[in-house]
Amino acid sequence: MEYLQSADFWIGLLKIVWINIILSGDNAVVIALAARSLPPAQQKKAVMFGSGAAVVLRIILTVVAAKLLELSFLQIVGGCLLLWIGLQLLTGEEDDEGESKGHGSMMVAIRTILIADLVMSLDNVIAVAATAQGNMVLLILGLAISIPLVVFGSTLMIKLMERFPVIITLGAALIGWVGGETIVNDRLLHDYAISHPWLHYVAAAAGAVLVVGIGKLLQSRSGAKHAAQA
Repeated sequence: MEYLQSADFWIGLLKIVWINIILSGDNAVVIALAARSLPPAQQKKAVMFGSGAAVVLRIILTVVAAKLLELSFLQIVGGCLLLWIGLQLLTGEEDDEGESKGHGSMMVAIRTILIADLVMSLDNVIAVAATAQGNMVLLILGLAISIPLVVFGSTLMIKLMERFPVIITLGAALIGWVGGETIVNDRLLHDYAISHPWLHYVAAAAGAVLVVGIGKLLQSRSGAKHAAQA
């Protein structure tokens, strides 16, 4: 326990918590989007379980992230997956399919949270790993302390989405933006992206426009279909 008396330990812990807070902004949006259609009691469970499980995944991911990022096509696949998730969350496909808002819906929300967090955190955890410098106690403590902060942010975001529905569209656009960034950051495109810096912003903007554009189109078609059936 001597490390608890070390200033370096506490400085490192503060760094990890701070880094995780900064990097968890988009994750809080995903959690809020995934849980917003659940009943209030299940919203809390989905946010708690989703946030906790996501942090456990980050700890595991920290060990292997550097190796995974060396694989070609991994971030392309992950980015496409984020675009799909953003589209799903914007259109609320689970609700359209008539799925009951029970245990199944909560598990769907948690699954969505975990998949999105896994993809979005792949390159972010390298910053956390560098700060921890191989100290697993420091890593686990730092990420665990950040759980309540992510939960608070997600809960606040759900309330804001209920009051200002436009935030749902902005949240889906953010996921699309990160998806576009993830695709262009793939090892396969690394050299080309470095020589063409504008590609990073074009890909991110294209991802956001794609998710919102297709999502709104599907929403309008669904609305017209329901109006015709009424």
